[in-house]
Amino acid sequence: MALRLGEMLIRAGRITQAQLDEALVAQKDSGEKLGQVLLNLGYIRDENVINEFVAKQLNVGTIKLEDLELDPNVVELIPVDIARKFFVIATIKVGRMLFVATEDPTNLFVLDTLKFVTNCDIQPVMATKGQITTAIDKYYGSDVETIDDILEDMAGEEDLDVIEDKDDDFSESDLQQAIQEKPLVKLVNSIIMDAIRRNASDIHIETFEKRTRCRMRIDGRLYEMAPMPFRLRYAVVSRIKIMAKLNISERRLPQDGRIKVHAQGRSIDLRVSVLPTIFGEKVVMRLLDPETLMLDVTKLGFPKRALKEFNKAIHMPFGMVLVTGPTGSGKTTTLYSALSQLNTPEINIMTAEDPVEFNLDGINQVHMHSEIGLTFAAALRSFLRQDPDVILVGEIRDGETASTAIKAALTGHLVFSTLHTNDAPSTITRLVDMGTPPFLVASSIRLIMAQRLLRRVCKFCKHEIKPDPEMLEIIGMSSEDAEKVTFYEGAGCPQCNGSGYKGRIAVFEVMPMSIGLEKMIIEGASALELSEQAAKDGMRTLRQEAIRFMIEGITSIEQVITETAAH
Repeated sequence: MALRLGEMLIRAGRITQAQLDEALVAQKDSGEKLGQVLLNLGYIRDENVINEFVAKQLNVGTIKLEDLELDPNVVELIPVDIARKFFVIATIKVGRMLFVATEDPTNLFVLDTLKFVTNCDIQPVMATKGQITTAIDKYYGSDVETIDDILEDMAGEEDLDVIEDKDDDFSESDLQQAIQEKPLVKLVNSIIMDAIRRNASDIHIETFEKRTRCRMRIDGRLYEMAPMPFRLRYAVVSRIKIMAKLNISERRLPQDGRIKVHAQGRSIDLRVSVLPTIFGEKVVMRLLDPETLMLDVTKLGFPKRALKEFNKAIHMPFGMVLVTGPTGSGKTTTLYSALSQLNTPEINIMTAEDPVEFNLDGINQVHMHSEIGLTFAAALRSFLRQDPDVILVGEIRDGETASTAIKAALTGHLVFSTLHTNDAPSTITRLVDMGTPPFLVASSIRLIMAQRLLRRVCKFCKHEIKPDPEMLEIIGMSSEDAEKVTFYEGAGCPQCNGSGYKGRIAVFEVMPMSIGLEKMIIEGASALELSEQAAKDGMRTLRQEAIRFMIEGITSIEQVITETAAH
């Protein structure tokens, strides 16, 4: 198990435990790295000492740039604007391997960007920020144009020359060529390309009073990327709006569009949302990759009993199947997997979605446009005149949609839909609160399933821990039971971008409708009473399923607590 930096410094006699404790408290307030905090406090006086121990911790080498004479041809493999922005410099090239001096070898965004720009395999070596800055000034010179300088020179050209580029379906080779030719196009394309490589689900570009921020959502968590040049805030948004065929002159109203790209041998859709804020426009691009869509229901992670109940419900001739959970919990994937099982020439399947996330061959998908009156309820009414067998309603948002969907389920149609509720039993009370009579709810619903996505502990930096007694108490586990369990968490490594987690796994709470539940719903039982009855019928809660994954070493106790609630 890899030692933490503080423990390594204590063992080497560089700091005391009291000094480490003080630094950890200061780190919580400042948010800085521990090494920088120790330097600020004066407990470590030489930045090279921190680099040496961090390098040992990460199993990378260190380098003293002042002792080396670098090959200018190797140095120039990294463009100067990238070298200055990320504080990196190329040192040695051996075959396809390029050794790059950096102050932060754990920053995968930087390493991936360098790999993309240089077309080399990157091996980071540690150096101090001061050494790197001195080397950059020495080998590049102080008068070399940066990306800001180049774009400033281009200011006289129409919209930074991006209007002429109307090819939205660009390939990886196109991106490589754009790096050399168009700095702004290169910047936007490299952001998208990096998100694809990282398997990010969303890209956020935000403008504040004095800075522009780029973040990516990876495995459900937002990570801040390298800062973007503030001068480019309007140009970057305009470039994205041009690619999404939006109105670049309209900056007062929200706009939505799509971009289709071809990268790494596959087509990927980006759903673009532009929102005006007080300091400019915020852009969110959601990446929709058909290759990541899991359409095999047996591979979604259902427990055996839950999978049996789910398959039984989706193959019924009529009735309603509801999937609940927060945004980003995988509801769409689950419903698409159900539809794919039913998608045969003999069955007419129609969907009403806002928006349509993936195109499913053989299924009639309708995109909602509430501004012209095409709402879920209106689409549902039209569907009933189109001889459907199976209907998917993207979301039940109001009483009218709920009422129409339930009527469809009671008149010979199989209806799938989603709601935003915390668990399966509370979905019943939510429908009743919308104005649906309890007897209609009881007679129409076949199954309700709640789901969440838990983050997987990174297998590269996974290590055993002893959880706090308070955490055990929260999940309802006694200290005696805890002795029989091995708890894990991730220390943070380059593979997981320092988060300790890599990948996600779904947990399900499957509640099929039983005679006992039907009777209680008609009698007006509360969500707690329904939950107790469902447990008697054999339902396992989200918390119970999450604890099972924790015991198996797949996720952490922290994820169990933050992502699920006790009934």
